[in-house]
Amino acid sequence: MDARSEHAGLAALSICEALLIALNERGLLPDHEVAGVLHDAAATHENATGPDVDLDAHRAAGQLIRAMMAIGPAARHTM
Repeated sequence: MDARSEHAGLAALSICEALLIALNERGLLPDHEVAGVLHDAAATHENATGPDVDLDAHRAAGQLIRAMMAIGPAARHTM
């Protein structure tokens, strides 16, 4: 993965995290639904298959999302 792709990934992660926190703080997406979104995203990466799929990258992405889930809602609000 080149630096541009890594930067794009980091930017996307930050934007998504900010959106989830904002939706949660405004009462539009309760904690259990935020957890559901994160669970679904992690599962998508964990179950990625195919001949051209970078399994290590998908596993790493899934692990990162699971780590975010483990932080919990209260801690996410301080990020």
